[in-house]
Amino acid sequence: MKNRLILVSFLISLLILAAYLLWPSNESRIRKLFNEGAKALERKDLDTVMSKVSYNYQDEYGMTYLYLKETLKREFANLSDITVECEDLKIQITDDTAIAELKLRILATSGIETGYILGDIKTPLFLRFTLEKTRAKWLITKTEKVGGS
Repeated sequence: MKNRLILVSFLISLLILAAYLLWPSNESRIRKLFNEGAKALERKDLDTVMSKVSYNYQDEYGMTYLYLKETLKREFANLSDITVECEDLKIQITDDTAIAELKLRILATSGIETGYILGDIKTPLFLRFTLEKTRAKWLITKTEKVGGS
């Protein structure tokens, strides 16, 4: 009986440790959000892109969730061969909010012309994203241009 209790206690401790080590951190979830979002932009997968954005999204340029969705739909219809380059992702997390800053370049083809539509070869676009945690999921609630082209 005593051995069984020790074994059960050990197994429960082992499960708790495994869950702690395997459960993704908030920072890794945010990094995954941006990686998946960039890949979805390249595939022109509007639903996946918008799944990273909060329904409460609103920025200083007047963009809301629905306006952003319609703008992306229109841009996806005009663009092809989209390449997204994200670098220097920095994340600051405070409770259920986070700030993520990154350098961004987006290269795309419109008609027969190919060029940067955000940032350029020398100067990336510096963006700051505000995110909120809802349950175990992080969503973008605001985007700000910090500098660059």
